[in-house]
Amino acid sequence: MIRVLLADDQTVVRAGFRALLDLTDDLVVVAEAADGVEAVELARTTRPDVVLMDIRMPRADGLQATRRIVADRVLDGVRVLVLTTFEADEYVFEALRAGAAGFLLKDVDPDDLRDAIRTVAAGQSLLAPAVTRRVIEEFARLKRPEAEARERLDPLTDREREVLALVGRGLSNDEIGRRLIMSPLTAKTHVSRAMTKLGARDRAQLVVLAYETGLVRPGEG
Repeated sequence: MIRVLLADDQTVVRAGFRALLDLTDDLVVVAEAADGVEAVELARTTRPDVVLMDIRMPRADGLQATRRIVADRVLDGVRVLVLTTFEADEYVFEALRAGAAGFLLKDVDPDDLRDAIRTVAAGQSLLAPAVTRRVIEEFARLKRPEAEARERLDPLTDREREVLALVGRGLSNDEIGRRLIMSPLTAKTHVSRAMTKLGARDRAQLVVLAYETGLVRPGEG
């Protein structure tokens, strides 16, 4: 069973998600939080696999709560999936930087929501929705890469930089393998090594780093 914590200040929204997840055999809601502070507290007491985190909540917003959960060593392995009603919500980019595994719009299709929870619970990042990349590109467009940011790539080999650039453009391991004429397993190994060297929590943070360092620029195919 995948254990889920719902964090949203609207009771009706939480009730809707709970009703949906309760009908799914492999997902169970272990707790509900009405604000960011409560979300962090309940994450510590219930140790869910995934937190469905609303961005805009009282006391502490979803961004603050995400940072606290990701930084808490006791909660290592707890994954945060951000929910928002805004495609261009400025907090989404910061949530990804803070360690969120990805995000979805609240009007997501029920089957897509279930699959998203399973995806992040399995340790993967959720970058499939095109809106994720649009948000990252928009903020990269507004912020020029700094020399200090570019220096973060120094530990990478040339091949790892190539792989990181393709991750930043949204390619899967299979697609990276075909592009660079290597097996998907080899591509996955390069991705894992880049994550380790850059201190990235998951693939989502690799995408953010690819843009922040200027390795990938907005609008590149």
